[in-house]
Amino acid sequence: MSLHPDVRMNLARSTVLLIDDNEQALEVLSSIFRGFGVHRQVKCRSAAEAQSILSHREIDLIICDTAMPDMDGYDFVRWLRRDAPAEANFLPIIMLTGHAARSTVESSRDCGANFIVSKPFTPEVLLQRIYWVAKDERAMVRSDSYVGPDRRFRNMGPPLGVKGRRKDDLSAHIGAAKDPNMDQDEIDMLLKPQRAAL
Repeated sequence: MSLHPDVRMNLARSTVLLIDDNEQALEVLSSIFRGFGVHRQVKCRSAAEAQSILSHREIDLIICDTAMPDMDGYDFVRWLRRDAPAEANFLPIIMLTGHAARSTVESSRDCGANFIVSKPFTPEVLLQRIYWVAKDERAMVRSDSYVGPDRRFRNMGPPLGVKGRRKDDLSAHIGAAKDPNMDQDEIDMLLKPQRAAL
């Protein structure tokens, strides 16, 4: 599904933190965001570098790869939600993965990410997810076992009519897959807020 032609997002004043240990992937991501009109970008090759940036710089959106050495994307999001400076705790964060197995998507959801996008992706898919996250009205919750977007209420579902992604997309550097990749529709359904039975 494409964004409706009447939808307007002005990202020119946004500051985006891009985190990926792969320099080529980081440059491609940066180029995509320049195409979105984002000129204030902070590029980091590690989660530790991103932690340092967040201690002294205001950021509006974080895009983070899941698989990184030392501190992976999941640990970074858990740190962001619990231990980062208070003004950064609830920043919107979209995670990127080259292996969209159900366990990967669940790990992203459960660490507190707002959304996960499967690689390879088109700029249009990423822009759709940014728009969804920007329009997301879910409250952020803090509990002993979870900090992040409230998944208990059905405020807003994934974009309707979004086409699924290929199930066989694998990243060469992670080894053989243990689980099949999920398509983007399945990822959307796992991350969609659900009504909780209380």
